[in-house]
Amino acid sequence: MNPPRRGTPDFLLLFLTFALAAFGLLMVYSSSSAIALSAEKYGGDSFYFAKRHAIAMILGLFAMIFIMNVRYRMLRKWTLPIFLITVVLLALVPFIGYGPPGARSWLALGPFNLQPSEFAKLAIVLYLANMITRKGDKLRDFKNGLLPSLIIVGFVGGLIMMQPDLGSCAILVLGAMTVIIVGGANLKHLAALGAVGAGVLGIALGIMTIQGHGFDSYRFNRFRVFMDPWSDPLDTGFQIIQSLYAFGHGGFTGAGFGQSIQKLHYLPEAHNDFIFAIIGEEFGFLGTSLFLLIYILFLWRGIIVSLRCPDPFGMLVGIGIISTIGIQALVNIGGVTNSIPMTGITLPFISYGGSSILATLIGMGIVLGISRQSNERLPETSNKRS
Repeated sequence: MNPPRRGTPDFLLLFLTFALAAFGLLMVYSSSSAIALSAEKYGGDSFYFAKRHAIAMILGLFAMIFIMNVRYRMLRKWTLPIFLITVVLLALVPFIGYGPPGARSWLALGPFNLQPSEFAKLAIVLYLANMITRKGDKLRDFKNGLLPSLIIVGFVGGLIMMQPDLGSCAILVLGAMTVIIVGGANLKHLAALGAVGAGVLGIALGIMTIQGHGFDSYRFNRFRVFMDPWSDPLDTGFQIIQSLYAFGHGGFTGAGFGQSIQKLHYLPEAHNDFIFAIIGEEFGFLGTSLFLLIYILFLWRGIIVSLRCPDPFGMLVGIGIISTIGIQALVNIGGVTNSIPMTGITLPFISYGGSSILATLIGMGIVLGISRQSNERLPETSNKRS
């Protein structure tokens, strides 16, 4: 029998991926041009951040197209090396990494900066998908199935917390748990572990609060600001208040592309974590709603493509990648709108960040490769029986 013909990628998913990446580049320029133009260290170049983001995006698109044309089953042989390399990079970050005061998240690799936690989200999905596929029904057994998977997730999450980076750790754990649940884990085991974990966390928080230093920490301040941003409007609540002002200024139809006021040194990190606020200000309720609908369509299509894959490994990888993107987008948007406490993570495809856009596009290359093999057809034979 002749080998099956390579199928075509899912063109709707491919188009939406290109569209989101292109829109992200436009928003990075719009939200960063003012600060880049006024800061001497950026050379007065309004395109400073946009050019750096464009380089990472182009590299990511080339990587996506290349991986899209590689049979995704070949990745199973590389899941362990990819995982081990990621673990080594994460382990190096607390010692030789750099970042803002109190945190180290990046490694300097010559002229490039790498954030290993972005690639760890992809590596853990690949590793767990391969592990769960090999275990099969054994995953429902706690000792020999679920526990080893949880240990792996906890180990990688612990490495990220050494930086510390609570936001990236939370996204990695939630994405990994999605793979474990879809892979067939016993929900009773997970529910029992969740109850125990919640209880331990509650006791720890209570002890910290009673001792008088629980709400002095940076993370507890974030929760306090979430409850009432105006309790400290000039310090811890300043950023979220400026974000809400951006949405208010945008109104129903928006101020227009490039016409944001909050990006003019009012809203910190306007081109990073809070870029969604600039979208709201420049495009208003109508434009923001359209953007969210396109993003939801992208996530829905990615899930459909993954569920159509007949191979359990491919299905779990696709679901894991799309779920991680969706969870991260939800957490980012929730934080920017003060619907949930802010965690300091990027909006996939949209926020400025070379590692973020590169890792996201590599992941989409895998998902699009899954869609190609799901669309494979056996060639028609020229010999017909009479």
